[in-house]
Amino acid sequence: MRALLTILFFQLLTVTVCAQTKDTTIVDSSSIEKASAKKALSDSLKSKHSPRKATIRSLILPGWGQAYNKKYWKIPIVYTAIGIPIGTFIYNKKWYKETSKALEMLSSTPPDTINYKNRVDEQLYYFFENPGSTQSLINARNSYRKNMDYSILFVLVFWGLNVVDATVDGHLRDFDVSDNLSMRLKPIILSGSTTAGLSVVFTIGSKPAKNISSR
Repeated sequence: MRALLTILFFQLLTVTVCAQTKDTTIVDSSSIEKASAKKALSDSLKSKHSPRKATIRSLILPGWGQAYNKKYWKIPIVYTAIGIPIGTFIYNKKWYKETSKALEMLSSTPPDTINYKNRVDEQLYYFFENPGSTQSLINARNSYRKNMDYSILFVLVFWGLNVVDATVDGHLRDFDVSDNLSMRLKPIILSGSTTAGLSVVFTIGSKPAKNISSR
């Protein structure tokens, strides 16, 4: 009797241990599946391309949106397009200041021409040596001022185009632009009749084929 009870005790113990092991395995397996699904979702969200991010980055810094879109070859074009009007602005601003200073000297009463060669750029000596050319100096100053305004305008225009380009590329990044274009012809029987027809099947990239039927 004692031996029988001992055998039953060990059998129950074995069944209990196996059950606990099985439950642990199920829990662990479920946890692993949940963790894998969560990681896959996280990776999917991280890898999803956002046109909005491309737009915001281009607004902050020209070329940043192109880098986000992985269109690195466009970055030099963006900086060239924006850099030229910036350089033009700096050049015209310098000469606007020079001509304004020279005009102020010539317009004072009496004209302040003492030691002018050490005070103005040598390209402006002509206006000091020819008093009747003051109007030409005024026209030159106004021209530099106008060119400054145009330079600022072009900087804003090209900056805006940089944003538009990054936004469009961001939207088209996941768009199927495959060159895989094919066309197949196959005979069909038009529905509702016994008339034979011809089906033209176009396949563009990985998108479903389109049928164009004709008699």
